[in-house]
Amino acid sequence: MVAFGLVAVLTAVTTGTLTFREARTGILQQSQDAVIKQLRGQVNRLAPGLAYPPTESDLQRFAADIAATEQPRPWRVLVVYRGVSATSIPGDRSEELTPAVREAVRSQRDTVFQRVRDGDSASLVVGMPVTFEPSAGGTIRASGVQVFLTVSQGNETAVIDALVTAVERATIPALGLAVLLALLAARGVLRPVRALRHATRSIAEGRLDTRLAVDGSDELADLSRTFNDTAAALETSVAELREMEARARRFAADVSHELRTPLAAMSAVTDVLDEDAARLDPDTATAVRLISEETVKLARLVDDLMEISRFDAGAAVVHLDEIDLAESIRRTLASRAWSEQVETRLPEPGALRGSVDPRRLDVVVANLVGNALRHGARPVELRLYGQWTGQETRAVIEVWDSGPGIPDNVLPHVFERFYKSDTARTRTEGSGLGLAITAENVHVHGGTIRAANHAGGGAVFTVELPLRLHDDRPTGGPL
Repeated sequence: MVAFGLVAVLTAVTTGTLTFREARTGILQQSQDAVIKQLRGQVNRLAPGLAYPPTESDLQRFAADIAATEQPRPWRVLVVYRGVSATSIPGDRSEELTPAVREAVRSQRDTVFQRVRDGDSASLVVGMPVTFEPSAGGTIRASGVQVFLTVSQGNETAVIDALVTAVERATIPALGLAVLLALLAARGVLRPVRALRHATRSIAEGRLDTRLAVDGSDELADLSRTFNDTAAALETSVAELREMEARARRFAADVSHELRTPLAAMSAVTDVLDEDAARLDPDTATAVRLISEETVKLARLVDDLMEISRFDAGAAVVHLDEIDLAESIRRTLASRAWSEQVETRLPEPGALRGSVDPRRLDVVVANLVGNALRHGARPVELRLYGQWTGQETRAVIEVWDSGPGIPDNVLPHVFERFYKSDTARTRTEGSGLGLAITAENVHVHGGTIRAANHAGGGAVFTVELPLRLHDDRPTGGPL
C-alpha cells in the first residue's frame, strides 16, 4: 500500500508538473506573441509619420500613439532617440527595463523580450528598433529610434496560479484514489493468503478436514486447490495410520487378554511342578524350573502389555488419594524384600503428604528400584523430598545406583518401549516395557521423569510429581 501510494503521488506530481510547465509555456508564449505582433504592427504603421530627427515632443506623441491601441491591459511605452526619451505615461521611469534589454535593442535590429518579476507582479518587456526604407528598393536602415513596451502579465500569472492550485487539489484525490485501489488490490491478494494461513494453522492443530474455498483461476486459486488436495491426501493417510494403530492396539490387547487364561492355567501347573521338582530326576527338575521361570516372565509380559494397551487406548484411570508418600515407598520396598538392599533418605512420617494414585506410585518406585538393582550396582539409594517451584509443591523421587551408568547414545531412548541398552543381550529378566510404563504412570499424574548419569558414577532417575500438601506448606528442599 505504501509503495502503491508513493507511485501514485509520484505519478500525480510528475504529470501535474509536466502539464503545468507545458500550460505555462503555452500561455506565456501566446501572450508574448500577441503583444509583439501588435507592437510591431503599431510601430510599422506610425513610424512613417515620425519626423527625423525627432524632438522630445515628437517622441512623446509617438509613444502615446503606440500606447493608444485598444488592449485589455494598458501599455506603457518608452521611446528613446540618441539620449532623448519620452513615455506614454508622464513620469513613468520604466524601471522594469534592464540594461541587457537596452543593450540588445541598441546592438541589433531584432525584437527582444524579457519577462520581469517584481514581488507578486510580473511584466513582459519588449524592445525593438524603428527602421525605415528611404526609397523604393532601398536597404532597410535603423532610424536610431528605440521603442520599449512594458505590459503587465497579471492575468497570465493568475491563470498559472490557478493551474498550480488545480494540480495541488488534484494530488490529494489522486492519492486517496491510489490508497483505495491499493486497499482493494491488497484485499484481493491478502484475503486468500490470510485464509491459507488460518487453514494451515487449523491443519497444524489437527483439524484435517479443513478446506479452502477456491474462487477464480489465478495463481492463488491454484495454490488453494493444491492445498485442498494436500489436505485431503494427508487426512486420508492419517486416517489410515490411525486405523492401523487402533487395529494394532486392539490386537495387542486381545492377544494379551486371550493369553491370560492359558497363562493362569500354566502358572497353576508350574506351581505344582515346582513343589514336586525335588523328587524328580535332575534333568526333569531343570526343565521344570526353566518352564516355571519362563511362564512367570510371560505372565509379566502379558500384564505389561495389558497396561500399555490401556494407556494407548486412553483408558488409564487415576484414582487419587491423599497418602503419606514416604510410608507408601517404605511399603513398596518391604513388599519386595528390598528394604535391606536399598539405602533410603525419606522424610519423617507425615511430613510429606499429597494426592497421588497409590498403585501407580508403587509401580513407579518398584520399576525404578528394580531396574537399578538389576542393571546397576549396589549401593542403590532412594531419596524423597518436597520442592516448591513458585507455583506448586512437587514431590521429587530420586533413585541412584553405583553401576557403570547409561551410555550417552542410550539416554534419549531409555523410556522407549522394548528398548534394551545391551543389544547383544537377547534374553533378560525384564520385558523391555518397565521404564515405558513408569513414564506413562508419571505422565498421567502430570509429572516428569528424566534419566542421567551422576558425577560419582552410575545412573540417576528423577521423578517429579505435582501434589498439594495437606497444610499447603511450601517445602524448599529435602525433608
